[in-house]
Amino acid sequence: MRIARFTTGDDPMFGLVDGAGEKIAEITGDPLYTKIELTGAVHQVDDVRLLAPVIPRSKIVAIGKNYAEHAREMGGEAPKEPLMFLIPNTAVVGPNDPVVMPSISERVDFEGELAVVIGRMCKKVSVEEAMKVVFGYTIANDVTARDLQKSDGQWSRAKGFDTFCPLGPWIETELDPSTTRVTTRVDGEVKQDGPTSDMIHDVAQLISHASQAFTLLPGDVILTGTPEGVGQVRAGQRVEVEIPEIGVLANTYVADEDDA
Repeated sequence: MRIARFTTGDDPMFGLVDGAGEKIAEITGDPLYTKIELTGAVHQVDDVRLLAPVIPRSKIVAIGKNYAEHAREMGGEAPKEPLMFLIPNTAVVGPNDPVVMPSISERVDFEGELAVVIGRMCKKVSVEEAMKVVFGYTIANDVTARDLQKSDGQWSRAKGFDTFCPLGPWIETELDPSTTRVTTRVDGEVKQDGPTSDMIHDVAQLISHASQAFTLLPGDVILTGTPEGVGQVRAGQRVEVEIPEIGVLANTYVADEDDA
């Protein structure tokens, strides 16, 4: 089941997306908290504005260096335990929203990732029980001001700018996260193409590990790490991250007009 969050010009609403990704059947309420019931209204995807499928009320837990080859391309080995950091929910934008590149950074990178949406509250959940708290999966681009990441010595600012966490195009509730792949293209050219089976720590392990530190709440998002091939983006370029069972998340990078 694919669940989208969208607007026709009024308040945001949710809907079920058909298999072809062409129509959205409107539902009542927020499916994270209420039973899914159809309203009877159906919209063409091309006629609505897709929004980020979830705005975490609490947090985004991101995982660094969860693919060995990516860790190597960053100049080191993968950590023995999942390397966690937090991204503010103000960084979230949706499909086709612009990623605004701050003038204080000279290098902004893309990082395509599989994202996990938490469906119910949990704390210190075991690996064996972890998948029971998953609501579904979406696509993320963990945008990074790479120079600030290096100069700051920690990652909050480099990965937390407004618009630096595109999510979308919708949530897929039926997905085996270990058997898909993440492909990232810049202006149509493939830059990343890696199977999720290459993750060092799988989704269940990531959820369990994060929940040892943080109470995970419905709508929280876990970014599972990025394959090798990350790179710089210039203003005007368009980045597409694709996970076949979900779809394509596309965003164009733009210079910050307030800094012009």
